[in-house]
Amino acid sequence: MSVQSMTTTKTADVEGTLAQVYALAAAGADIVRCTCNEQEAAEGLADIVPRSPVPIVADIHFHHEMALAALEAGVSGLRLNPGNLRKEAEIKQVASEARDRGVPIRVGVNAGSLHPELYKRYGGATAEALVESARIEIAYLADVGFEDVKISVKASSVPLMIAAYRLASETFDHPLHLGVTEAGPPPAGLIKSSAGIGTLLAEGIGDTIRYSLTADPVEEARAGRQLLEYLGLRERRGLDLIACPSCGRAEIDVIGVAREVQQALETRKLPIQVAVMGCVVNGPGEAREADLGIAAGRHRGHLFIKGKIVRVVPEGEMVDALVFEAERIVAEGVEARLAAAEVGAEQEAEADRKALFEAKGSDANRSGEKVELIRKTVHNRE
Repeated sequence: MSVQSMTTTKTADVEGTLAQVYALAAAGADIVRCTCNEQEAAEGLADIVPRSPVPIVADIHFHHEMALAALEAGVSGLRLNPGNLRKEAEIKQVASEARDRGVPIRVGVNAGSLHPELYKRYGGATAEALVESARIEIAYLADVGFEDVKISVKASSVPLMIAAYRLASETFDHPLHLGVTEAGPPPAGLIKSSAGIGTLLAEGIGDTIRYSLTADPVEEARAGRQLLEYLGLRERRGLDLIACPSCGRAEIDVIGVAREVQQALETRKLPIQVAVMGCVVNGPGEAREADLGIAAGRHRGHLFIKGKIVRVVPEGEMVDALVFEAERIVAEGVEARLAAAEVGAEQEAEADRKALFEAKGSDANRSGEKVELIRKTVHNRE
């Protein structure tokens, strides 16, 4: 069972979006959706995807070119709205490209954007109308041999949403993504979402969830994670470990170090968020919401608390230093450990960052090449 949320930043704002993605991951999001509504957004995804700690799904509404561009950017999934993207040939073109790349598609039906013909046929946005919209779209995808589908049939009305998902679970043999769309601000939005999503999960319906709140999306991720814990669908853990997926800037074996950190800290059952970042150029900033983290560069580890560098240690001592500091934070508190920061640590870290930036340049992930492919994809279809 996975928790999803969506960024509220402009996707073209790469650094702002990544900061929000990392905050969402730290709060419990397993998947993050970003809008891809213009060429600049697709180009932003080319930078965001290789630096994200969680899979990125591109949200597509009106223009199939944006779906094709998002695929060039390397996204892990697409969300297509059948009510807005209606041309069969365009849908099939996107599905063919996604099929060849092994990228799943969510057929994201929304009561507020139901196809006018279905609205008329069923006398409104009924559960049957929402499920029929999904069925038509899935048939288009199947025509080109695309089967890697998940479905959502969202509505802002909790009873309608529950009825639609119950019918969808009887109709389709595909994963279901649950959500009450446009639930509004807390506390009402939290209550509506919990009522709809919780009811279905208790019935064994649903595979991924999202709280759609008029609020900081971090609240969405946190609420979703807590709901799963309360329902016994997620095990409560003391350690909340987040780690970057590794990219062209990585100076260490991120996966290996993250595994070592997890093994070292899980046994201690410390209620703390810890980040393991592969490079010192972006790491501390991207993971600044974590209680504690380590970023590697030039054979050294930059130990940071809430984004502030407190110590620089040899690479071989990174895990031990992280464990020591985690225990001290739990025992003494964040503020006390920030006050105990080593003099000159930030200056040492800044020197490492500058040296690595000069050595690897501003495009270590070769995002520029993807941007050029995106531009060609978009312009060739105009």
